[in-house]
Amino acid sequence: MSRIQVIADNIISPLGNTTAENFDAVIAGQTAITQISNPKLSPNPFYASMFTHADNTSVENQYTRLEQLCIRSIENALSATNVSLNDKDTIFILSSTKGNIELIENAPQSKELFEKVSLTYTAKKIAKHFSANSKPLVISNACISGVMALITAQRFLEAGIYKHAVVTGVDVLSKFILSGFQCLHAVSDNVCKPFDKTRNGINLGECAATIVLSSAHTGKGISLIGGAGSGDANHISGPSRTGLELSRAVQSAMKQSCLNQQALSFISAHGTGTVYNDEMESKAFEAAGLSEVPVHSLKPHFGHTLGAAGVVESIITYHSLLQGIILPSMNCETAGVSGNILVSKKLTASKASAALKTASGFGGCNAAIVFSKN
Repeated sequence: MSRIQVIADNIISPLGNTTAENFDAVIAGQTAITQISNPKLSPNPFYASMFTHADNTSVENQYTRLEQLCIRSIENALSATNVSLNDKDTIFILSSTKGNIELIENAPQSKELFEKVSLTYTAKKIAKHFSANSKPLVISNACISGVMALITAQRFLEAGIYKHAVVTGVDVLSKFILSGFQCLHAVSDNVCKPFDKTRNGINLGECAATIVLSSAHTGKGISLIGGAGSGDANHISGPSRTGLELSRAVQSAMKQSCLNQQALSFISAHGTGTVYNDEMESKAFEAAGLSEVPVHSLKPHFGHTLGAAGVVESIITYHSLLQGIILPSMNCETAGVSGNILVSKKLTASKASAALKTASGFGGCNAAIVFSKN
């Protein structure tokens, strides 16, 4: 079986326009989350990570804000490789939960509008920009979309169907998205605090991130060596009460990677900062026998970027692995979960060779992937 390697990546977020800028900002303990007053999005101020107008330089006026972010991220990532989407051996995979849904807020309903809001339409439009040879694939599976997109790419490459995969995760904020989470009383009244006893919700975020995987080229010294998903079917929005389903996905990914607990440097958790998600994850990690592995969440830096979360957080995860560091879980002062886990409180060094990234989402979906240093 071919080794699936990371050969390039890019992050465009309010923290920066390159992976290096974003990674340096995270190490420095910076956050893109601020209090935002925008009556077009919400009658009351809210905390989120959003681009300013100046952050969104136009590619071409024919593209939406979301499409522009995707194109810029893909261009940046591919510029460091000789991989082309015009190659029949390359597949483009788009991960997004809501895509261009903001279009419905400012235009009258029409057949053309419904087509433009379609994620399939968006993926094809972006693929056409790059003269892609292969039909693009959309992964839209709630908040595990990014992780599942990487697992899907891994399987395509391992099966020899393609040699390269360009995986891009993206979402932007809109009144539709924000009001939905507000109706669930899931939005924090300050910067989120994953795993902390005073946590009370998420901060949403905007981001586009791209990872280029290959079975034919070597790259950054990182391989994707395991991945699995699971479903708990507990509730339309509430996660499992036991965490056993996420635990099974973790155990399956670890088994596929042929690694044990001692090989893991850390776990990059989904860590949304909601009461129920963080509680479930803590139980899952304990059930998977990972109580001694340091855990952190990147949501206090980027916010919850929905379909981009699994991609941007994977990039930060394996760059941390390459640097031999374990990031702290920002804003967690006193752990407030019942599962026996080791929440990372400070930046520390690590010589371990692998890291685990997890994600969970509405509908009871869970996913886990393992990255290792070559």
